This record gives sequence, structure tokens and C-alpha cells, in this order.
Amino acid sequence: MSSAAVPDGPRGDADRGGPRAALSGLTTRGRSFLAAGVAAAVCAYVLGQADLLRVGLLLAVLPLICVLVLHRTRYRVATSRLLTPQRVETGTEARVRLRMENVSKLPTGLLMLQDHVPYMLGSRPRFVLDRVEAGGRREVSYRVRSDLRGRFPLGPLQLRLSDPFGMCELTRSFSAYDTLTVVPRTEALPPVGLFGEAAGYGEGRQRTLALAGDDDVIPRAYRHGDDLRRVHWRSTARYGELMVRREEQPQRARCTVLLDTRGVAYRGAGPDSAFEWAVSGAASALVHMLERGYTVRLLTDTGSAVPGEGVAEGFGGAVQDPADSAGLMMDALAVVDHSEGAGLSRASDVLRAGGDELLVAFLGDLDEEQASLVARTRGRAGAAVAFVLDSGAWLNGGPVSGAAGNRVRQLRGAGWTAIAVPPGARLPDLWQQAAGVRAEAGADTPHGGWA
Repeated sequence: MSSAAVPDGPRGDADRGGPRAALSGLTTRGRSFLAAGVAAAVCAYVLGQADLLRVGLLLAVLPLICVLVLHRTRYRVATSRLLTPQRVETGTEARVRLRMENVSKLPTGLLMLQDHVPYMLGSRPRFVLDRVEAGGRREVSYRVRSDLRGRFPLGPLQLRLSDPFGMCELTRSFSAYDTLTVVPRTEALPPVGLFGEAAGYGEGRQRTLALAGDDDVIPRAYRHGDDLRRVHWRSTARYGELMVRREEQPQRARCTVLLDTRGVAYRGAGPDSAFEWAVSGAASALVHMLERGYTVRLLTDTGSAVPGEGVAEGFGGAVQDPADSAGLMMDALAVVDHSEGAGLSRASDVLRAGGDELLVAFLGDLDEEQASLVARTRGRAGAAVAFVLDSGAWLNGGPVSGAAGNRVRQLRGAGWTAIAVPPGARLPDLWQQAAGVRAEAGADTPHGGWA
């Protein structure tokens, strides 16, 4: 929510040109009256017609009086903008509420509110307010939507004041603005499980510290209500106060979602392109894994990870709230674009340094060298699933090429559960298909898995 105020009526912070700026606000009607008055005065002087001179002076003076009165009118106007929600998926509407309050002791004349909106969000909204009494409020609203990802500024708000005769209009701009974040559309994925899974903890792998040996226990001070059976007597004797064993600390399974953003790996652009499908797929996967209890990080071919190295080794959802982690990664996906890199070596280095987490990759076109690199990246990952896109097929609307099929088979030979993504495919269907492919392969790894 943002707010702003014009402190001194139409003079505000935009009144920098004085009377000259006010004269520039003459409308077509005002300029016509002024021109007609000057012409009538000249004709009256040439023809010696006093009555015509009076008419000319009236026509010329009327718009000038309106400019003077409007320019010297002093009032205070406060405005606010409320954007709900501030983060939406592509194709989803957000609502913007504008509130204008006349905080001066004088009523306003005719007002027009106009909010600056990027063309991707629709036409520029305009509202006409007839008259706002002293201390009165008016509230208007409009909706915005975008089929493209990104961060879009809303504002600044413009206030246009007009005199009752429509001779002059003065425009004042407010400085406050809001930002609408349009994130990729996500799809609900089926809860397939290839290994035994405990609800809420990914693979159900958790280590109970309360059952560890005395040397492995990190005790804490006794708190009112703690079970006396959990008292750790050795630590109590060492510290001189009652100490208890720490509660069970579940070690949640980890998942890395790899998004290939290389510009050379994708052809075409727009909401229906292969790259946008990959971005939407990555968003759906990370949200799904967070909901299943995994700690998740988003990794791109550039080697950068979200939420970042400072949050549980780059994984969100461990010490951070899963909703906050999802918000950070979705914000990153809202503005992600093609990278200038030609390879996946940086991402491979990050993955090789990792442990036995689940790896879900969304890959563009792969040449033989990059396919071999991805195959070796399988490394120590507990389970690796790759969705390989053929951008040429997406661009032409044809079947997946033989080259893309060969890359899928190469990855499967290295232990990946690789799936070729045909044009227009739905990720939930491919997600289910990947589970079937892995089940048929009879893969049995002691760690990792996916849900």
C-alpha cells in the first residue's frame, strides 16, 4: 500500500512553472475563447465597434480568470493506493484501489484521477470525480492482469483539476508507486512416491537426537513442563543446573530444482514458448516439493541459487518458513531471463559439491557435450529427474526430434529419469510418467527420491 499527498492544492510539488505553467493548462475550449476574444477585439478596434470590443474582452478575459482562480486555489489532497494481492500468477487479476481524500477546508472542482500502468497490464485507468466536499473521500478501483512474467510498477498517480467552465486543466503528479509481481503459473502435481515417505518430511529421513549417545547430545536448560525423564544428568552435574536432552530434530530431505536458462538452448518467445514452459515447470516443482516437506533450492545454469547461501546452505524451508522460501524463489522466477552462457558447467560444479538430495532438472536443447556433462552431474544425487525440451519442436509444433530422443536415452543410461517434453504437454502428466519410467527401470537407491 502506498500513499501520497499534495500539500498545497494544485500548487503541489509539480507547480514549478508558475503562471506560465498554468497558462499551458488551457484546454481547447479555453484557447478557442481566448483566440476568439483577441480576434473580436482586433476587429472592434479596426471597425470602431465598442460593443464588439466588450464582447471580445469578455471572451478573452474569461479563460484567463479561470486560469488565475484555478492556479491560486489552495487545497490539500491525500491519495493512497492498495494493491491486492501484490504477487499473482500469469493470467490472474489483481485489484487496485485508489482513495482520494480532500483534507482542506474548501470543496474541489471537477477532478480526474489517472494512474500510470504499463501497457502489458492493460489500458491506463481514468476516473472522473464531480466534486469532493471538504473532508470528503472518494474510492475507485480497477483490475490489472498480465500474461507475461515480470515486475511492473503502478504509478505515479496523476490528479487533473478542471474549472467549472472547462477552460483550464492543471495536472499534478504524486511520487508514490507500487510494484506488481507476476510469477509463473503453477500446476498441482500428483503425489507420486518412489520410496517410503513419511508425511511432512520428504523421504521420512530424520535423526532422533534424543536417542543419541551421551557424547552426541547437545543439552539445554530445563524449562517448566519438560518431562523429567529427559533430564541429562551428566550435563546437569557439569553445569550445576538442571539440563535436559534436546527435542527430536528432524533432518528434512533436500531437493534442488535446476532451471536451464541458456539463450542458446531455447528458440522462440512468448507465453507458449519452451522457455516459459520450463520456468512454469520449475515453479510447479519447487512449490510441490515444499508442500511435501522438502527443503528446496532453485539453481540456474549460472550457478546462482535461491534462497541463497546464507539460508541453510542455500535450501529454503529448513529454518525459513516454507511460504517465505516459495515467495523468494517465485520472485526470482518472475524476472528470470535467458543467460548468455553456453554451458552448464557452473551448475554442475554446484551440484557435485552437494549431497544426496533429489535433483529435478528442466533442460533446453542439449548438444553432445552438454548432454555428457549433465549425465556426469548425476553424481551423488539420490534421485535425478530431467525434463528435456526440444525448442525446435515447440517452435514448429511438430514431434520431438530424434536428436532430443537420443539425449534422453543418454541421460537414462547415466541413471537419470529423463522425459522428453513434447509441445503443449502438461507437467502433471509428465510427472506421473516419470514415476512410471523410474518404477519400470527398477531403480533402488538408498537415499533421495521424489514425491
